[in-house]
Amino acid sequence: MPHHPAPLTVAGPPAGRPPDGDRRAAPPKSRSRGPRARRRRETATAWGFVAPAVVVILGLSVLPVIWSLLLSFQANDLVTPSRWVGLDNYRALAADPHFAQAVRNTLLYTVLYVPLSLVGGLGLALALNRRIRLVGLYRTLIFVPFVVSATAQGVLFSFILDPEFGAANSLLTRLGLTPQGFLTDPAQALPVLVAVTLWSGVGFCVVVYLAALQDVPQSLIEAARLDGAGRRHILRHVTLPALTPVTVFLVLWQIIESLQVFDLVYVTTKGGPLGSTTVIVYFIWEQAFKSFTAGYGAAAAYVLALALGVTGLAMRLVRGRAGRKPGSTRRSRTARRTGAPPPHTPGRPATAAGTEGAAR
Repeated sequence: MPHHPAPLTVAGPPAGRPPDGDRRAAPPKSRSRGPRARRRRETATAWGFVAPAVVVILGLSVLPVIWSLLLSFQANDLVTPSRWVGLDNYRALAADPHFAQAVRNTLLYTVLYVPLSLVGGLGLALALNRRIRLVGLYRTLIFVPFVVSATAQGVLFSFILDPEFGAANSLLTRLGLTPQGFLTDPAQALPVLVAVTLWSGVGFCVVVYLAALQDVPQSLIEAARLDGAGRRHILRHVTLPALTPVTVFLVLWQIIESLQVFDLVYVTTKGGPLGSTTVIVYFIWEQAFKSFTAGYGAAAAYVLALALGVTGLAMRLVRGRAGRKPGSTRRSRTARRTGAPPPHTPGRPATAAGTEGAAR
């Protein structure tokens, strides 16, 4: 019997799949619903973690600031109902000799403390930025006073500088010198407080300057040495310009710290003797919680806040000008376009690259 080939057939649809005629267009799946829901869940989770901190900030920072601003326009003794007085508290501050004395003491404290802390911190940082033996121990010993609280510093130096039983006068007597009044002398009390603060505040400047000195490009220092510059010229023309942003930050930080000094004054002198160490923050505390004139103290606090804001704005402008060198950006762009070498500074030898560029 002859063998016939199998008939050709068209393969049917796979199992579980309807034929072409029975297919229906499936609705497109929403691609945006999934990511949006996931983002909403992530946002809710993030706010769940951040909410306690937001509540603390609002409760301890924002609301007290608003309340104290309203309080500065009122006569309030924190006991009886307050009375709106407008700008009378600020007018009284302008005519108050005790507030004027507090402002003078604070400015004198700032003028003495800020430059001395910066110069001392920079000098110690330059000395400790070398490979010397036990340098880590020296850095630690200088930084340790910074972490000591101002209260502990005040108690310690109150014993040391006691005019009758203190170790300082005992040492002066053994050296044949006249004992000093220190914190009990109106002419010496404020400079002594500055010296005590320097004992602890210089350590912060040393640490910041040490970190900044590590970032000074060594290539610039080596290039200056090849040009014949000595240590003094390298410090003046290379190191100090590189430390300018850090110096501006430290100036702002130290000014804010000195304008807000309180705890050391409270522990040691309590504003005396004869008001020679009464600073603005101590004056605010005295008016609000000792004389129970909270509105008057709040007005003094906002005068201090205005001074701090002006100081911060001025330092920001100075930092912005220090970061922009006049003509440097325009000169560098022109040099990149034309391939011209940088201008030669009189009195300094021209580099090989600059000589070749000038010859071209």
